[in-house]
Amino acid sequence: MSLTRRDFARNSAITGAGVALAGSVGALATAPQALASTDIDAESGADARGGVGYGPLIPDPDGILALPAGFKYRVITYSGRTKLESGEITPSNHDGTATFDGPRGTTLLVNNHELKGPRANWKYPVPLTEGLVYDPAASGGCTVVEVRPGGHVAEWVGIAGTSTNCAGGRTPWDTWLTCEETEDKAGTNGMTKDHGYVFEVDPIDHRANRVPKPLKFFGRYAHEAVVIDPRRGHAYLTEDAASPNGLLFRWTPPQGFEHGRGKLRTLADDAGALQAFKCFDSGGQFVDDLSRATKIGTVYGVDWVDVPDRDAKTVAVRKQFTAGQVTHARKLEGMWWGDGGAYIVSSFARAESPVQHDGQVWFYDPKRRTLTLKVLLGVNPDPSVDGAFDGPDNITVSPYGGLVIAEDGEGIQHLFGATDSGKTYPIARNELNIGTEDEPEYSEFTGVTFSCDGRTLFANIQTPGIMLAITGPWKRQKRG
Repeated sequence: MSLTRRDFARNSAITGAGVALAGSVGALATAPQALASTDIDAESGADARGGVGYGPLIPDPDGILALPAGFKYRVITYSGRTKLESGEITPSNHDGTATFDGPRGTTLLVNNHELKGPRANWKYPVPLTEGLVYDPAASGGCTVVEVRPGGHVAEWVGIAGTSTNCAGGRTPWDTWLTCEETEDKAGTNGMTKDHGYVFEVDPIDHRANRVPKPLKFFGRYAHEAVVIDPRRGHAYLTEDAASPNGLLFRWTPPQGFEHGRGKLRTLADDAGALQAFKCFDSGGQFVDDLSRATKIGTVYGVDWVDVPDRDAKTVAVRKQFTAGQVTHARKLEGMWWGDGGAYIVSSFARAESPVQHDGQVWFYDPKRRTLTLKVLLGVNPDPSVDGAFDGPDNITVSPYGGLVIAEDGEGIQHLFGATDSGKTYPIARNELNIGTEDEPEYSEFTGVTFSCDGRTLFANIQTPGIMLAITGPWKRQKRG
């Protein structure tokens, strides 16, 4: 059923009123060329805008992670240094991660490894553990990390033989959906099976992960992230692609289906309905690309259009639509479910998009079927200078209010927070230089997620692949 112009006008009035001050996050910047600066006075260490954040970041003598005073970090896994329970080296290129309560007070984390192409291309691919392999030619997959109360860490393979495992998403029934950000088919890049699917990984029941099965009903494309609506059962999925730009998808389960552990594996490859989004403004005009929105609080109505061939047998899914059928967006990245809807990241837009920006965060309200622009980062003129943020990627809703965002931009890389009134503040800075002294390079942050009790913030430095646990005097963030 299409959303009528009258429905949208009513919903826009409800959703748009005071949007920059309501909800879990507000505006980081209010104009296309504006830059979101931190709310910390770097010279005095004072909270310059109403007590937001935790103070300036203190350089790390070990050269890994700068944190505010009172905070500390611990290395949980480190590719090339730590080992799995089986004796193999921890795989590299850490990406999307989620936490789960494990047995006897343990914390379990499922960690994606974004490794694309043949195994020979990587020094530390995901080991091909017997019974857990989808395609023996592929290098990616997931590991499960167990952190025990006493500090002991164990790690083992959750799934192997998948490719380019990127953001993924946690399910309401405590499993992990790992997403392949690739469209390689059998015979391409050395692969022996088609890739570009979603797989389910159970962090607790090892037996459930045997004989991996692609969840083909979610479609085959360059998957980034997925969230599940716990009330309605819909899945929302982002596509990180260009030429043309990617799409936001909704999967509707078949009539009578009830989610639960192992239930997705029972569905047929064509189960349910996969649809792509189509946005229009309050005047009823079609919106071709999300970069058109240049003002915080912009509200679009959303319709959903059926995908003709979800397995993309001959034509990529995003290319199966003609102009005017669906809305596109560049670098659709992380998602997180919270406040009754999905927070959705568009990391940046350049020449391939109508308008350039350095990051957007949208909120999709499934009840009102509206998409509201909550965060807008203008193009950063000098990413090598500390202060501004750009390129949001992985994202999580914070138990202390607002969002915590992993930066995947140019130059300096941060974890940063955004309050519900639009204030931003730094949480961490990557100080591990993987370049040279003359041309420094800092890998992106990924896998930002809190422990289930909210006391520990886990995050990854993607290259070489380091999982970190951050603790400190967390506090409820003021509105500012």
